[in-house]
Amino acid sequence: MPDKTLTDIQREVDAYISQFKEGYFSPLAMLARMSEEVGELAREVNHQYGPKPKKPDEADNSIELELGDILFITVCFANSLGIDLTKAHDAVMHKFQTRDAERWTKKDTIEQ
Repeated sequence: MPDKTLTDIQREVDAYISQFKEGYFSPLAMLARMSEEVGELAREVNHQYGPKPKKPDEADNSIELELGDILFITVCFANSLGIDLTKAHDAVMHKFQTRDAERWTKKDTIEQ
């Protein structure tokens, strides 16, 4: 199966959400949900890379799953506002490639 594009992902999420009468949450509710998911990611990162061990009764979540949750809510947010994430990504990359072109130290290229 070929890799999914952002457009494919946006369509897949929209098809999923469209089957429910409630539809997408309001932008404010989605922002709250996104904040919650980012907090869950922070907790997982702290468990794996920081000083805070998990409690014995804590769920066995993963950074991968938490990032997936953030991706899902990001796609929901974009869909609800009619934002094409591919265009948004392209605009951000253009900004980084122009504004920040000389900001970071580039790796040396190895000639072959």
